[in-house]
Amino acid sequence: METETLMDELPAATATAVEQPETPLQPPSSNADDGGVSQEFRTPEELVAKSIVPVKREYLRPPPSRPSTNSNNNNTTVGVEDDDAAEAKRAPLLKDKKSKRQIKRERREEQKSPLHLCPEVAKSGKVSACPYGDKCRFSHDVEAFKAVKPADIEGSCPFLVYEGPCSYGLACRFAGTHRDDVSAPTENLPGKSSELNFFNKDTQKLLWKNKMKFPKAEATLKLLGLKGNPKDKTLADNGENGQVAPKEPATDTKTDSNVVANDSISPSISPEDNVDGNNLADDARPLKKAKSSVNEICSSQVSSGLSVQGGVPDGNFGVNKSEPTADTMTDSDKSLKLQPREKKLIDFRDKLYLAPLTTVGNLPFRRVCKVLGADVTCGEMAMCTNLLQGQAAEWALLRRHSSENLFGVQICGSYPDTVTKTVELIEQECSVDFIDINMGCPIDVVVNKGAGSALLTKPMRMKSVVEAASSTVGTPVTIKVRTAYFEGKNRIDSLIADMGSWGATAVTIHGRSRQQRYSKPADWDYVYQCVRKAPKSLQVLGNGDVFSYVDWNNHKTECPELSTCMIARGALVKPWIFTEIKEQRHWDITSGERLDILKDYARFGLQHWGSDSKGVETTRHFLLEWLGYTCRYVPVGLLDIIPQKINWRSPSYYGRDDLETLMASDSAADWVRISELVLGKVPSGYSFAPKHKSNAYDRAENG
Repeated sequence: METETLMDELPAATATAVEQPETPLQPPSSNADDGGVSQEFRTPEELVAKSIVPVKREYLRPPPSRPSTNSNNNNTTVGVEDDDAAEAKRAPLLKDKKSKRQIKRERREEQKSPLHLCPEVAKSGKVSACPYGDKCRFSHDVEAFKAVKPADIEGSCPFLVYEGPCSYGLACRFAGTHRDDVSAPTENLPGKSSELNFFNKDTQKLLWKNKMKFPKAEATLKLLGLKGNPKDKTLADNGENGQVAPKEPATDTKTDSNVVANDSISPSISPEDNVDGNNLADDARPLKKAKSSVNEICSSQVSSGLSVQGGVPDGNFGVNKSEPTADTMTDSDKSLKLQPREKKLIDFRDKLYLAPLTTVGNLPFRRVCKVLGADVTCGEMAMCTNLLQGQAAEWALLRRHSSENLFGVQICGSYPDTVTKTVELIEQECSVDFIDINMGCPIDVVVNKGAGSALLTKPMRMKSVVEAASSTVGTPVTIKVRTAYFEGKNRIDSLIADMGSWGATAVTIHGRSRQQRYSKPADWDYVYQCVRKAPKSLQVLGNGDVFSYVDWNNHKTECPELSTCMIARGALVKPWIFTEIKEQRHWDITSGERLDILKDYARFGLQHWGSDSKGVETTRHFLLEWLGYTCRYVPVGLLDIIPQKINWRSPSYYGRDDLETLMASDSAADWVRISELVLGKVPSGYSFAPKHKSNAYDRAENG
């Protein structure tokens, strides 16, 4: 679509909003804020001092007036729900709470509606194709479905690039472009053929029934003394500086000494559980055993004829054999030691690493970044507890595309047993190049369970988690941390010298504390200090505020020992940052090129989530979440000072064309209009509430 013709295709309200005035801007009133046209009378240096993007004067405009939060256009509701509206919606739900039976009944009735056509019938167009017949939960009325089906979206079916027909058949929103000379599909969706790491249904059933076996994890935990009688634990693991993590909710523990709820699926006892029901923050670790490490014990197994992979017995260990005990193993020969070369190697040096990003860092977004030059990608953070419970939505976060040639997954857990079983399961079920353990997540719901940043207050538990996980699998294990839990009490520099001996292949340091969240600039001087203290065998990556190739070059110049920089929010705002770094230039990207990137994302999203109405709206939802970040980008050609910094606040400005002006809007209503350019009209009554309200308004970043 040519940007010059955009005015003819946008709704009238939008065209009025982006039209540039023919007369110069009038001088601002005395009470104008820093984000308005008052910037026209300030020097670029003064604006930068106030962390405001120095946009050229001729492009500045007054801030748009804020209408009501719900803006109607053709009976379509778009925008952000305010707190009062959200509370009003919740009130009747709290007053008349529906029972599970009622919810289930309503769901079944909804599935019987004409809009929910049976997938088998949709594929072939024949009612007889459904093996369930009259017992099927979905509608079989093809004519009724055609009568209520939304109009097709302009463009071609995203599955036409694959051999065979589209498996969504009649339900596809691009059904008009399907070829008639192709027979009906008989297997999985053709668009999924390039995706890996599908969750095995048999494994899921075993997890549901709590019958999954973890021989490697159980052996490693026993060898490290992390599984045993809680009464033998006498030493606390809170570290030497007295830092205490936030107390965890009482619902996370059970008085039963054999169960740790919400964190361990197996009935094995967590080494840091508290049998007295006290707070988990005050848990203990076991007494030290004889001077023997897991590597030494595993090497003794080699001498006794047991095969070893990655430092632990192979998959046959504990199956149809009598399981060796820790006592008998420690008496064996300990002269041999597992060599580092026996584990897989991964080299992060000078590679462009896309950080794991919750919500927006999905598979379609990672595909976009790969096209634009990313070398290393990592899936969204997955909770160990949910993975061990067999939750399909959590396992979907581990999905991998064939274009991701260097791919890892990130997990988050509180205890060694949970994390160890998870890494064993991932290595067994998925194709990954490395497994990253998150020890820096600042979100309250994660920290309150003792995971994420809470582990920074428990160095002994950090060691147990990393050592157990790395000893269980041959896949490289990496960790991601922040500088500290509390601001001003940095502690990674005192731990990083030992992290290599724990078994970690690499450590990524985000230059902020948990208390900072995303406020204030990242402390790269402290990151450099940690890099220089790290052993040569440990790769150290830096993270925080990388927003241009200049930032990248500065960090590599200041600290040559730094392996690479992880790029997070910078990729959300402008995913072409990978191209800029590789080509060493500031890309003055046009609005048309940016729209092409959005079209690629929409196509990748439809191939991933489906081309039916549900898949289209799922793609639209995640596209809108992403647009909440892209609107913060200011084109290079509009700047007085280059490059833009990630913590600069963007003023209201006109773009060089109408589409560029629309893309600069921080209104959710305008994001919906942008989505209509690539995914067609939104359904009647559609509303979108960003996950973080800071994405919809010019406010500080929400941690």
